[in-house]
Amino acid sequence: MPRKSADKPPVDPSDSKSARTRERILDAAAHVLSRKGYAGTRLSDVAEQAQIQAPAIYYYFSSREVLIEEVMWVGVARLRQHVAEALDALPADTDPMDRIDTAVEEHLRYQLAISDFATAAIRNAGQVPEDLRTRQLAEDGRYGDIWRTLVQDAQKAGGLRADLEPRVARMLVLGALNWAAEWWNPRQGSLDVVVRTAKSLVRHGLGVAADQELGAARATGVSRARRTTAAKGSTASTHG
Repeated sequence: MPRKSADKPPVDPSDSKSARTRERILDAAAHVLSRKGYAGTRLSDVAEQAQIQAPAIYYYFSSREVLIEEVMWVGVARLRQHVAEALDALPADTDPMDRIDTAVEEHLRYQLAISDFATAAIRNAGQVPEDLRTRQLAEDGRYGDIWRTLVQDAQKAGGLRADLEPRVARMLVLGALNWAAEWWNPRQGSLDVVVRTAKSLVRHGLGVAADQELGAARATGVSRARRTTAAKGSTASTHG
């Protein structure tokens, strides 16, 4: 799989060489962790990816676990920031369902094409020991707040289907988006297709318009059935 583009901000010339090296180690660790998982991530692989000697890592991170803990937290923190900035850039009067569309797209693009950190955090959430996830879980909560607001706003505006429980709907959407990190392969399909399909599924799954269309379809089916029954009754009466 092609290497993702770096998602860290441009290096400030005033930053020390030490700070740049630390960031390079983090970037390398995210790359390795996103592909080999928690159990398979070795400092020797991280050092090779960062193009440094393995013992040098201990100058910046006291242990493998401390390094992985940092990657997990950074992954969710940067994902949250990316999606928040995309939403903030929308016009103030943007329809709530359109805001959800934006969040779906930015989540997928950041996770699958931009950030090894986000992929690493998502794919290893169930592998990393609980004591290494404290900061990540707190950041998960902050990111969840963004989605909670999105769904609540859609509900208040009358755009959310009445038969949906908002929390369950939100968790199912996020679960589906995160799962894409497990199955998507750029050699087997375009990311644009994944994004377009996800947006359509979420909008039609959550949106009240889909609910109304379903109701209309059911009503049409009932009406058609009644007409058929009436016609049969009329025919029976004629031949009786």
